[in-house]
Amino acid sequence: MSILLTDAAAAENTGTMGLVLTFAIYAVLFGAMWFFFMRPQKKERKRIAAMLAALEIGDCVLTTGGMIGIIIDITDDTVIVEFGNNKNCRIPMEKSAITRVEKPGEA
Repeated sequence: MSILLTDAAAAENTGTMGLVLTFAIYAVLFGAMWFFFMRPQKKERKRIAAMLAALEIGDCVLTTGGMIGIIIDITDDTVIVEFGNNKNCRIPMEKSAITRVEKPGEA
């Protein structure tokens, strides 16, 4: 009879241990997913925010539409970009539409 009681107690302990092991595996998987997917996205968002904060008049920019122009005015959320050789082609756009910035002396 005592053998049955010890076997039942061992089976109960194994069930709890399996549950703890399952939670540990899920925690490790979540940590790996955060490290490989979410962390690089956060770093990229910080890089883009720093790039947009450092915009200056005269910078050459590439827009999400593929147009290259020069910034002639900056406000809080928008910039006015001059495109091409025609000095009358000035388009206001949001800062978020800028994908790359090149400073005047960096070519």
